[in-house]
Amino acid sequence: MSIRKSPLILPRTSGLFGATALSAALLAATAIPSQADEALADLVETVSPSVVTVIASIDAAPSPASGQEFDFEGQPFDEFFKRFGIPEGFDAPRRGPSQGLGSGFVLDEDGYIITNHHVVDKASKITVRLNDDRSYEAEVVGTDPLTDIALLKIDADEALQPVPLGDSDDIRVGEDVVAIGNPFGLSSTVTTGIVSAKGRNISEGPYAEFIQTDAAINKGNSGGPLFNMDGEVVGVNSAIYSPSGGSVGLGFAVTSNIVEHIAADLRDDGQVSRGWLGVSIQNISPELAAAMGVDGTVGALVSEVLPDSPAQGVLQQGDVIIAFNGEQVDSSSELPVLVGTTAVGTDSKVTVLRNGKEETLNVTIGQHSAQMAANAEPTDDAVAGKTLGVTVSPLSEATRAQIGVPENVHGVVVTSLKPDSPAAKAGLRQGDVIVKLGNQDVETPEALKSALEDQKTDPALMLINRGGNQIFVAVEIA
Repeated sequence: MSIRKSPLILPRTSGLFGATALSAALLAATAIPSQADEALADLVETVSPSVVTVIASIDAAPSPASGQEFDFEGQPFDEFFKRFGIPEGFDAPRRGPSQGLGSGFVLDEDGYIITNHHVVDKASKITVRLNDDRSYEAEVVGTDPLTDIALLKIDADEALQPVPLGDSDDIRVGEDVVAIGNPFGLSSTVTTGIVSAKGRNISEGPYAEFIQTDAAINKGNSGGPLFNMDGEVVGVNSAIYSPSGGSVGLGFAVTSNIVEHIAADLRDDGQVSRGWLGVSIQNISPELAAAMGVDGTVGALVSEVLPDSPAQGVLQQGDVIIAFNGEQVDSSSELPVLVGTTAVGTDSKVTVLRNGKEETLNVTIGQHSAQMAANAEPTDDAVAGKTLGVTVSPLSEATRAQIGVPENVHGVVVTSLKPDSPAAKAGLRQGDVIVKLGNQDVETPEALKSALEDQKTDPALMLINRGGNQIFVAVEIA
């Protein structure tokens, strides 16, 4: 289908005088910069001295010792050598030294610089080049891979010009933003756009929250600032979505509120201290909401309370967390950010729906560590049928070890299921352990059959354990 373009329609004029006046008006409009153009130019002129280039140097790969593998990545015949080994006497190519370019900005006049973790990761030497072409070797104060933020420090000859961090919660979808950075090494490149969306989760981890923008962001913009029209940094450009590798108007910036928290922690001791609640959570699908008898799908459903965690004895399986310290929780992705940015040892209030009633509970936030992290993924449910359509067996010790289920979990293991059965459509898999059906514990196949016969809600709420993680699913059985 072809699209016809409408011609520009101008007001009708009479005589030569009218046409001349119109032409003069058009020329004047194009010749005189608008107030918006002047404001943008003033903003760029003000903040540009604070935007820096980050040069990350990576040493050449050392010659591999006997028994170690050569690095064939990107080399001719790489797949052949990976599959069939290295011919005797072959002198394999080694990766030479390389440089990566990114962006950053001055956080304060003492020389602290914000950039992305992935810009400086594995770098043997980092150089920061200022807007006036002065260069300094930088020290890595600390990095946080979970939010892709790094804090650098340079010792400059004089005080640097910092830019302020704005409140990313206040920015609105549709608001104008400006990105400044070094795409493809072209320093001080300015692009403009709008905030396309807020609160994006792009699977970079549970503690990163992103602003989506259509301002052009390309390779080399990483670590650079995203400004609002007041000249405040509201985000750190971190990622793009692009099938081709170039900008297609889908850029993502870590919110300034998260950056402020991470930078303060890194500056304090080079590490990030995160709050920890100790629950596995998931979203509430419409089917789960129906099975649980709750209105709507807002909140984070607690599928497991971890032992020896701050939540133990306070929260329960099946609680729906709807607020944390007065901040509304609309989905499971919002809770880790709220908890993670809460100081360890803080007495906090968690508002939950429990058995249809709203309760506010007190909990003291603990210390997060990688070993403690546990986050159940939501399961999509859409089922119809009169039976589960599964074959189950008792959970033996051998099976427990094989599928990675802790000793304190009791239930029956799914050994097979019919492809179009209600259980399959609800997302169950071979190796899942059915722990509960409705309110009944299921420790034997007979107990599952009994619970199935007694089940009266449609759909039914089922608790399963998958590789050590507890997950709720909803299954229509009647």
